[in-house]
Order: sequence, then structure tokens, then C-alpha cells
Amino acid sequence: MKNIASLFFLISLVFTQGCMKLKSAVDADSTVKQASRAYTVQGQAPINNGAKLLARKQAFRSAIRNVSLEAGSQYSSEAILGSTKVVDEWVADNIYHLQVLAVLSEGQECNSPYRKKITVMGFPSVVSGQISANETQDLYSGIPREIMNILMESGDFIGKNKTHTVLYSRPDMAPEIIDETGYQDSIIVQIAKEQGAQFVLSGVIRDFEVESTEYMRGAGVLSQVKSMMRDFWARRGIAIDVYVHDGLTGALLFQHRYPDTVVGDVWIPTGYAVGSERFKATPSGHKISKIIQLASKDIEHLFACYPFSTNVLKVANNKVYIAANAQNKLRKGDSLVVYSLKGGGEMQASELIGVINIQDVQARFAVGTMELSSDIRKIRAGDLVKSW
Repeated sequence: MKNIASLFFLISLVFTQGCMKLKSAVDADSTVKQASRAYTVQGQAPINNGAKLLARKQAFRSAIRNVSLEAGSQYSSEAILGSTKVVDEWVADNIYHLQVLAVLSEGQECNSPYRKKITVMGFPSVVSGQISANETQDLYSGIPREIMNILMESGDFIGKNKTHTVLYSRPDMAPEIIDETGYQDSIIVQIAKEQGAQFVLSGVIRDFEVESTEYMRGAGVLSQVKSMMRDFWARRGIAIDVYVHDGLTGALLFQHRYPDTVVGDVWIPTGYAVGSERFKATPSGHKISKIIQLASKDIEHLFACYPFSTNVLKVANNKVYIAANAQNKLRKGDSLVVYSLKGGGEMQASELIGVINIQDVQARFAVGTMELSSDIRKIRAGDLVKSW
């Protein structure tokens, strides 16, 4: 009888565990399904003066806004853009209709159709003397250089190295820039124009201090040994601030501080370049390399889906020349939206003009024609061109 009871108990236990595993598998499957949600919405825009391409662009923007309203504030328009596909489109009563499918999930990557140009500036030290003359002097330019390299490797950015120049005459005040140019463009806008950049990346080394070795508790031989050991075993604080500004307006779009602490041999020998294996092998270099990776990932996640933008170089013979090329992944047949910039300095307002159709892509520029030939009279050099 005992054997039968034991057998019954064993069968019940196996059955219960099987049910629990099945339930766990179902729950896990449910979690996977809940991790991504699909939204099907429509967008509409009137067709004015026969400008169908412009109406299509406006209908797409309308659809993106509708997805954003349904999905809630947890997804930005830029993140939605990278996950949205047009599944149907038609024209009725002179109105362009689009139906789109957006599949949104946490932590998804964006496959941007165009590369955005980003200029990187040097990272000055807030407190002078924290990096000794016997240590590497490559941190100031090496940190932003390596962030730029990682962003370029992602395939979403084109980097312009200006790390020999710093934005901040007072690094302790960063990201505030002391503007002495009056009503002229800010220094950020000036640099972006010179480099043809959509974004400007800058930062400061907020902290790189080694704990003081001047005072050691105690006296005698033990105290002296402790003092000597501090040259080989110490504690060092690290804090690096990273900023990204909009090249058109000078607005601060991204600001983050990356802190850490190093214990041990905290010194980075002179001649060690940021990004090298020798640099990464040092405790301080290892922590800085981790910060560089984190900052690059944050910037890529935030700006990879941003709409591509550039400027009009000139208008000649009914053709529009823009500051974009094959390196930006621009191709013949692409269509971009043109905005007229009115005003001067930072006081600029944009007015929608129309759509430019790219006819030719050269090594340094691209050439296109307007969807409506009459719109070309409204365009001037310096006007804004965007992907949507």
C-alpha cells in the first residue's frame, strides 16, 4: 500500500512540475509578445498645386504623430520613425492617404536611411593639474575622438574631428557658453556651418583627481611605507560630462555625466593613446574606455533615428545643390523637404517650400530639382533640407 501511495505521489509531483514548466513557458512567451506592440494607423494631407510628393511627406508625418498618440510618451517620434513602414497609400478627393505599420519594442535599434554628420570638440579639464605631466596628454582629444570613431562604426554618423578646439573658455561653467558675439550666430552654429555638421559633440573632464598623499595618519616607518605605497596603490575619481548640441539652432539636445572610481595603480603613463590596448590595460584607461562605450551607445540610441538635415549650397539653372553626398547614403531618386530660413543669427523661423528630387549624387554635393518648378524661386543658399 505504501508503494502505491509513493508511486501516486511521484506521479502527482511530476505532473505538477510539468504544469509549472508549461505555465512558465507560456508566461515567457507572453512576455516576449508583450515586449513588442504593433500599431496600424493612417495619415492624411491635402495635395496643393499638384505637389503629391510633398503631400506624401506630410501624410507620413501625420501618421508618425498618430502612432505617437496611440503608443504614449514612452516612445519618441524619432524612435517610432525607425520602426514604421508604409503598407498602403492612395489618393482620394485630392487628399493623400497613407497607412503605416509600426512595431515598437523596448531597446530596439533604428536603421537610419541617412548618415548624420557630427563634429566633435576637445574635452578640457575643469580642474588644472589633475592630469600630471608624467601621464598621457591624449585624454583631452582622445576621449571625444574615440566616441566619434564608435559612432562612425555604427554606420549612422559621419565624424568631423575638431578635437584640437574647445567650446568652453570656462570649463567649470559647461555646458554654458559665454557668448561675446552679440547678435551673431553662437559659436556652436558657426562651427556647425563651417563643418557642415548636423550635431556638435563636446564635453569636459569634470574630475580626474587622485586622493592626496601629502598627509598620512600616524608616524614612523609605517607611515612612510603607507606614503610610498600611495604611488602604486591609490584611489582616483573620474567624472566626464558629454554634451550634444543642435548645429542649426545651437540648442543643447543631450547632457550626461559619467562618473566612476579607480582603485590601484591609477596612473596612465605618458604616450599611451586613448583607445590603444596599452591604454585599456591600465585600471584608469579601462574605466575611461567603459565610459566612452556608454556615452557612444547613449548618443547613438538617441540620435540615430533623428531626421537627416543639411543645407542648400546654391541654386543655379533650375537646380538645387545641397551639402550632402554618397557618404550620407544619399541616392538618386530620393526626395527631401526644403524649408526657407528667415531671419538672422539665432532668430530664425522656417517656412515649408516643397520637395526636392535628387537627380545626381557627387563626391561633395548632390543636385536635385523641385517637384514644382515654381518653388525654386523661393529657395536661397543656406536654406534647410530635411529627410521628412
